[in-house]
Amino acid sequence: MVRERAGRVLGANLRALREQAGLTLSALARESGIAKGTLSQLESGTGNPTIETVFSLSNALEVPVSSLLTERTDPDVVLVRSGGLEVLSSNAVDLRMLRRMDITDKAIELYDQRVRPGEVQHSAGHPGREHVVVTSGQLRVGPPDAPYELGPGDYVCFDAGRPHLYETVGGPVVSVLMLEYPADAGPPALGGSCGIPAPRKPGRAKG
Repeated sequence: MVRERAGRVLGANLRALREQAGLTLSALARESGIAKGTLSQLESGTGNPTIETVFSLSNALEVPVSSLLTERTDPDVVLVRSGGLEVLSSNAVDLRMLRRMDITDKAIELYDQRVRPGEVQHSAGHPGREHVVVTSGQLRVGPPDAPYELGPGDYVCFDAGRPHLYETVGGPVVSVLMLEYPADAGPPALGGSCGIPAPRKPGRAKG
């Protein structure tokens, strides 16, 4: 049920944002590098998106990931149950977006981040800064040539514009990832924890 509801939210947001941008499915497929049939499934709420898929869509549509994943509500109190969130996975990382906040000229995105052992997650770099707090396990994160090693309760903030990696030291890691970037810079390529090249700014095809 959770995955079905999350899929419906993504589908409704994707269709609305695509139409708002004046893009057909074919045009969005060209912009994002995602097959038209896959996009059709996502819009119908029956697709099974990966981290790469969602961030490719956010880059192509030039909107934050949260615009694709979050229902439109404005409550006085924001309560998010982790069991109701869509999990976006890559080879080493599982992400659950908890919230996006616009603070003056900054955009903040908050994630529950789980890093699996046995794989290394690379990022080519993107605008902004990354904040990471480890709650369990040992995490190696930061520049590939000199990463920081974090244990439970440790925190690091670093410039995300340079290449960086995420890797466990031993078993799995549970952590909190906060992305901070200029609101007018567009969303990061993939939160910094997943190795997709930095966003490109192609001319939009409307066909």
